[in-house]
Order: sequence, then C-alpha cells, then structure tokens
Amino acid sequence: MYKILEKKDLNNEVVYMKVDAPAVAKKCEPGQFIILRVNEQGERIPLTIEDYDREEGWVSIIFQKVGKTTYLLGSLNEQDYILDFVGPLGTASHTDGMKRVCVIGGGLGCAIAFPQAKKLYNNGAHVDIIAGFRNKDLVILQEEMKKASTNYYLMTDDGSAGEKGLVTEKLKKLIEQGSNYDTVIAVGPVIMMKFVSLLTKEYGIKTIVSMNPIMIDGTGMCGGCRLTVGGETKFACVDGPDFDGHLVDFDSVLQRLSMYKEEENHKCNLFRGIE
Repeated sequence: MYKILEKKDLNNEVVYMKVDAPAVAKKCEPGQFIILRVNEQGERIPLTIEDYDREEGWVSIIFQKVGKTTYLLGSLNEQDYILDFVGPLGTASHTDGMKRVCVIGGGLGCAIAFPQAKKLYNNGAHVDIIAGFRNKDLVILQEEMKKASTNYYLMTDDGSAGEKGLVTEKLKKLIEQGSNYDTVIAVGPVIMMKFVSLLTKEYGIKTIVSMNPIMIDGTGMCGGCRLTVGGETKFACVDGPDFDGHLVDFDSVLQRLSMYKEEENHKCNLFRGIE
C-alpha cells in the first residue's frame, strides 16, 4: 500500500499527487513511468513520473480525469492509500550531449516534459520550453517550467494566456529566428507530436517524442503498447517511451488509440452515474 502524501487539483480536470514510494523513488530517472492499481478490483494504468525525491522517498504524478480509473484515483484524498504503485518502468530519457534543446509540452504532456527539461537545464544546457494549452484554465506547471528553462513560451489556442497559436507555429518562428537547436523533445497529444516531427524533419533537427499508447502489463509481454518505428515493431513500455519522432508511424498510433474510445466513455459514464 502506498500513502498519498499530498494532493492538489491543478484545474477541473488535472490532479497532482505526491506518493510515498521510497523503493521507486530510489531508482527514478526522467522519462520513466509507473503502473498503479487503485484497489483490488481496479485496472492497471500507466502514468509518467512527474518528479521524485530519492532522499525523502516520494514520487509525484499528474493525471487527467478522463476514464473510470482516473476518476476513482482523483476521488482519493491525502493520507489515503493506493494498492499498487510499480516502477520505475521504461527506458530513461537519454539527454547526454544535448546543448541547445527545445522542449515542447502539450497539455498534460508538460508533466512529462518537465523532468526532462529540469535535468537538461541543471546540467547546463540551453533549454527553451514551449508549453501549449487550449486555454488559460488548463495551464499547469508554469512557474516550475520557468525555473527549468532559459526561455519559457506559453501558447494557448484562444489567446487567453501567453501567445495565441500552436506550439508548431512558435517552434517554426524560433528556428527561423536562428535558434540552432540540436534536439527537440516533444511530449503531448499524438497529433501534436506528429506535426512537430514533420516540421523538424524539414530543418533536419533531431526529435524525440514520448509515446503513451494502450498499455497493460508494462513489461512487453502483452503487446498492447506496440507501435511501428522505422518499419519495425517496438513496445513503448520496454523500448520507450522515448522514440525518434522522424521514424514513428503516428497514423497507426492514432488509429489504435481510438479503438476502445466508445467503450471507455461508456464505462466512465456508468461510474460517474451519467448513464
């Protein structure tokens, strides 16, 4: 059992939790994830590690309430317990040798991009962060990301905070203004990562994306998280979650992610008493 040390609602949809998990915290690296189960009847869900402290023994996660399990998890309070909290899983992000990096976070992807940006910045790299959200009410981790970057750019679809526009528009502008990035890291909606990768391919900039497809066991046995990278089948849970954005078949990922959308919505609505 894992105690919830702290819980904060970052907005109406997104929740921050700090969990007492010393064995997990001891081995954490940016880019890795955990798989948790709320209770005995619960399903296993993967969540990327937002931050951690090896000495204090905690791991923090940020999640969006979109399905039955995330709503159930979001209903827990401080001092409550999570049944299973397994990790760290996946391959840690490789940041060695990166000197000028643009880290792009889309929505909840900022929670995944933040620890990577923080590590790069603390290691002396020039780090520009572009954070994109639909509107000002959904903005998260603004102050934290400012402290982990050389420059922080906030974009919203409706212009209610920061600049109005898409993260790809800002990235293109920065590149054309002479920002000689050796690497772009993009984390967020699959469609966003696809178009970031298409843009950077035009300029020949190495691009890393963090993939979070359907996942069950987290060890590569079930094959649920498979995706095509460079014409080969890879498993996000063991080969990733980071991959070369110029090699990922984003269209097949988008198709797989939508396979169970209707069933997931129905189950979530039943849990919430809407149906």
